[in-house]
This record gives sequence, C-alpha cells and structure tokens, in this order.
Amino acid sequence: MPSLTQRLLHSLPFRSSPLSPSPHAAEPGLRHPGWVVLWISTWMGVVCNVPLWRELMNLNADGGAKAWAFMAAFLVVIIAGNAALLALLAWRWTLKPAATLLVLMAAFGAYFMLAYGIAIDASMLTNVLQTDVKEAGDLLNWRLPVTVGALAVPPLVWLARQKVRPLPALKQGMHNGGMVLGALALAVCSILLVFQTFASTMRNHTQLRYLINPLNSVYALGNLATKPLRMDTSKILPLGRDAQLGASYAGQSQPPLLVLVLGETGRAGNFAINGYGRPTTPELSARKDLINLQNAWSCGTSTAASVPCMFSHLGRSDYESRKANYESLMDVLQHAGLAVLWLDNQSGCKGVCDRVTNTNTSGLDDPELCPSKGECLDAIMLKDLDQRLAQLPAEQRQRGTVIVMHQMGSHGPAYFKRSAAARKPFQPECTSTALQECARDTVVNAYDNSIVETDHFLGSVLKWLEAKEKQAQPAMIYVADHGESLGENNIYLHGLPYSIAPDVQKHVPWINWLSPSLQTRMGMTTSCLQQKLTDQRITHDQYFHSVLGLMDVQTSAYRPEWDMFASCKSQASAGTPAKQG
Repeated sequence: MPSLTQRLLHSLPFRSSPLSPSPHAAEPGLRHPGWVVLWISTWMGVVCNVPLWRELMNLNADGGAKAWAFMAAFLVVIIAGNAALLALLAWRWTLKPAATLLVLMAAFGAYFMLAYGIAIDASMLTNVLQTDVKEAGDLLNWRLPVTVGALAVPPLVWLARQKVRPLPALKQGMHNGGMVLGALALAVCSILLVFQTFASTMRNHTQLRYLINPLNSVYALGNLATKPLRMDTSKILPLGRDAQLGASYAGQSQPPLLVLVLGETGRAGNFAINGYGRPTTPELSARKDLINLQNAWSCGTSTAASVPCMFSHLGRSDYESRKANYESLMDVLQHAGLAVLWLDNQSGCKGVCDRVTNTNTSGLDDPELCPSKGECLDAIMLKDLDQRLAQLPAEQRQRGTVIVMHQMGSHGPAYFKRSAAARKPFQPECTSTALQECARDTVVNAYDNSIVETDHFLGSVLKWLEAKEKQAQPAMIYVADHGESLGENNIYLHGLPYSIAPDVQKHVPWINWLSPSLQTRMGMTTSCLQQKLTDQRITHDQYFHSVLGLMDVQTSAYRPEWDMFASCKSQASAGTPAKQG
C-alpha cells in the first residue's frame, strides 16, 4: 500500500497519480495542462509586457535592490494573474484556443503600446471596434507583423507541438480550481512582500494598470460585455420632446443658419490663433470677428467617447455614469422644428445623427478633393452643399437650419494625407504611419500641415456663410472632439484614459463666429463674447446648451448656466415661444 507521503505527492495537480491511472498515462510526450498554463503565462508575463517593464524601469531609474525586488514581485503577480485566467479555460477542448487567443491579444497589445505609447482600457477597445477599414489601413506598416510575429510565433509554435494529456472532467475541474487558487495565493504573497512599494506605485502611477498585458484587454472586454447589465442599451430615451422655438422667431425676415464644424484631433496648442509660434492658421488669424476660446477642454480623448458626450445634455461626469442612452442635440433641434443636416467626412457619427438627415462624404468620387480612395479632404463637404440643403423640408428651412460638418481633420497617424499639396508649408513631413520611424520634427510638420488645411477649410466655411447673409442670419461654431499626442514622452495619437491622459489630448481649439444679423437677433455682440470667453474655462459640457441657446430653442433639457452665450445675451429674444407655422 502507498505511504501517506506518496499519496500527498501524487495528489499534486502537476503529477499524474498511479493510484488511479489515466488511460493516457502511459503515452509518452503528453503534457499536463498545468505545464501549458505555466509556460504560456510566463511568456506573456515576461516577453509581452515589455511596455510595462520599460515604464517601470523609467520610474525606478536609480535601480537598487528594493526596485529590483519590486519588479520581480510584480512579474510574479502578472504571471500568476495570467495563469489564474488561463486555468479557468484549461479544459480539453478550450485550452489551446484560449491560450492562442490570449497570446495574440498580448502580442497586438504590446505592439500598439510600444509603437504609440497607448494604454488599453474599455474606451480604447471601443475605438478599435468602431474603426473602419480606412482607419485600420493607416495603422498597417511593416513593424506590425514583425513585432507581433516575434512575440506570438514562438509560443504558438511551441503550443501547437504539445500533446496535452486529457483528464476526466471532475479531475480536470479540481486541477483547474487548484491552479486558480494557487496562482491567486502566489500573487497575494508576492504583493505582501513588497506591499508598501506596490501600493504607493500603483496609487501614484495609475497608468501602470492599463499596461498589464493581456489582462488589460481581458478586463476591458469584460467591461464592454457587461455594459448591458449596468445600462439599458436596448432603447433610446426621448429628450427635448417639449422643444419650441423662442421669441426671436416671431415674424422673422431671415432664418438662422448655423454650421457646427466638428473638428477631429485638434491640438489647441498648435493653432497659431492661440499663440503657437508657427503660422498654422493664416486665414483665421487675419480675422478680428472671431470668438476664440483659448481654454477649452474635451469630454473625452477619443471620437467614440467625445462625440456622443458633447452632443449629450448630461455633461461628462453624468454621461459616464448614465444608466440609459438618450436622444442627442440633433434630435432636440429637429423636435423644435428646425432643418437638420449631418455631413460626415469621417467614420461615422457614433449614433448621434442616426435619426436626422445624414450623408457620408468620405467615399465620393472627386479626383481633386479625394486623392485617396475612400478618403476626401474636408472641402468635399462644401461641394454641392446648396443642393443638399434644398432637399431638406422647406417648412423647416424657413424656420432655421443647423448643419454639422464632421471633419477628417488631423486624424492620425497618416497626418500627411490630411492636407493638399498646396497647403504643406512645413517640410519635410513624415509620410509613414509608423510615426516612431520618423524624426519628431517631421511628425510635427505633417500634423501642422493638417492644421493649415483645417484653417483653409474653416475660412471657406466662413466665406460660404457670409455669402448667405442676404437670405439668412449665419453663424459657425468650430470645436475639436479631442487633442493628440505627437511623441511627447513617447506617446502618440490619443485615447488614453481621461484621468491619465496628457493635456495635449484634452485641450482643444474652439472658435465661434456670429454674423452681425445674428448678433442683433440674439441681443449680443462679438466684443462682449471675446471679452468674457477668451480665457474662461469652457468644456464640452457646455456645447449642447450653448447651441440651444444660440438657436433660441426652449426646452426643459436646456441648462442656462451651461450656455456660454448667456452672459452676453440680452432679454430681447426671451419670452413667449414663437408659433410654428
């Protein structure tokens, strides 16, 4: 009879027990599932977390035994976390597919974190899921397959060659549970050994949690998958159904015409009109009738986060904690009886324009404005604009019209594609989508050229509006959805979690223009707005309410304290709502 010691040894999950031999126990070359879990978890923890180790090395540049002990403990924690996750999936038919998927996630995540300095959270994965073919194509370069291949091929080849020992279901469940508990216990013990250093580091450098690979992607996917449990996504709640046009519409001789230019990837600091040292905005800077908000801040650090937020009535904090989705600013304007048109030169409006007239211009055929297949310069939105407006209901156009122009703007990493050849004053410019291959000054040159293009586009919009002053009372509001990193601290593009994102991803350009006739209509002046708003902190929270205020739309959804125009507005336009004909 086996001794007690032999029984204990044979009960360990990484050993097979001759006391109850498996029919496969005698087959040579079979691996216990636990060994596969251990080796794959170790590879991902050590090799696929280079971005994390690089960040930790920068934080502990002085080195020393304490720093190395902390990094060693952190490594054990990550390996144990990977092992616990993979152990949950270490069943006969799921172990290899799950391990393959996790390795690929880790390899792709490591590439993008290394190449662009991004962090992976739910918002970043939302961006990935909403990326269209054109945007995805801009991210493709030779470094992507080389890096992913180097990180993923060795473990996947090893995994393919392994013959995993099948175990009875009950025994496999016990082994998996033992591996999970053992891994978690090891992680806890490792943390306790360096608890003071670990706690202070994670508290003071919250970006590290978004670099733990591939657990960051798994957590983000789980966050997105469970979103329907936290918020009712099955319906859109009505908003502003009580919207009415204000007293300024009574007996009007000319209807208001508002163009909302929704900028893409605009850094306020790179606009010459904001004091930038390069002449990136020659047309805008030459004007004296603009209300330029130099202290404006975005609702998010990506289009997917910012656009729905800024067109919401809630404001950033309430929007992020909402329990349901609501109709947007576009719906409220339409409920009030105004003509509404959304022109999109990007990858879509993120649901904001779904219930109003909308057109995507990025796929139009124009050799001059659309040099790349499926991508057009923003000037394409002005082409045939009068004909598009004429197709809107005449009754609504007689009351007033709101047009949204969603720019391609400075969308990266292919900044060089965002400007026409005639508007590239800054040379040489980076012509690669692998921005880390280019000298930083060439990346900035390409980006600044895209701002020159935006300046020209906004100048063209203003000229188009000024030509309408005999028939309408025009105005323009331009604001970017978010900013951009251009290599500062080895960070490129955008999309970092808002709490850790640098200011360049959140500080955005915001420029308003009101025609003299609209100023008279609303009882306010450009000079008053310039004086009050130039340096005042403005956020996307105020966008929804400021547009309603400027268009004199009265609704219970409107908050006057968030209307940036309210402080300069006289009471001339207030009063009984106008009757809609």
